[in-house]
Amino acid sequence: APWRLMMSLTPSRGCLLDLPWEDILVPHILCHLPLQQLLSLQRVSKSFQSLIQLYLANMRCFDSSQIGPAIPRAAFVNLLKDNEVLQQLALQNCSDWLTDRELLPVIGQNHHLHQIQLKGCAQLSRHALVAISLSCPNLRRLSLAHCEWVDSLSLRSLADHCKALEAVDLTACRQLKDEAICYLVQKCSRLKSLSLAVNANVGDVAVEEIAKCCPELEHLDLTGCLRVKNDSIRVLAEYCPKLRSLKVKHCHNVAESSLSILRNRGVELDVEPPLQRALVLLQDVVGFAPFINLQI
Repeated sequence: APWRLMMSLTPSRGCLLDLPWEDILVPHILCHLPLQQLLSLQRVSKSFQSLIQLYLANMRCFDSSQIGPAIPRAAFVNLLKDNEVLQQLALQNCSDWLTDRELLPVIGQNHHLHQIQLKGCAQLSRHALVAISLSCPNLRRLSLAHCEWVDSLSLRSLADHCKALEAVDLTACRQLKDEAICYLVQKCSRLKSLSLAVNANVGDVAVEEIAKCCPELEHLDLTGCLRVKNDSIRVLAEYCPKLRSLKVKHCHNVAESSLSILRNRGVELDVEPPLQRALVLLQDVVGFAPFINLQI
């Protein structure tokens, strides 16, 4: 329906393009159309092309997934070349070609970014994270999941310059060790959500420092952190009263003796209590849930 409306309002009819572009069309009409359709509108006329270019230059949010399963490198560069007001940048479908060469100019001219999603962008380098830290002082949410190029030096730069961070995803950033995580949380004490999943180098030292430095913490993902043990989970329970969810699946050294403290507080855990796990296993084996007298 929006597409048919836009196509019906051609320049020759003197309707749509006569409206104020910056005050009406860009903030109140174009923002409701999918980005892929807006790009197609550029082919209608030179006036529409100019209008869409104005929209792209004033766009606050860019999500590459809105364009389709894959966005060409040249298209990405052209779309954002004039934009200096981005607040949110999500680049999930660019991992095959996105390098520092394409990303750094966008980061360098957009100092208002508060949310960046780079999950799986494996061809970037530590220079990308340094550029983000220097250009985006108001950054609040950052996803670097499966970006194995993230190292301790670039993470230190982030911690030094982006102290307003509230959510950081470092899933499978395998170069990072306890020391780097400790530095991050010491500088970024406002963290509410942190993922360190699938990192065998993270242990109790990091978890205890997270607990002591981040009293606002609500979500922590330690999935597959094999070095994490009971003691640090108890410290987490003591120092993080706002914790709402904790993931410790495949943390084989974390037992119910420490998890029960959080469980009794209503914290959502991804590991079931021992009795419930046994019932589920038994049900899978025999095909029904047996009656157990819990009063014994």
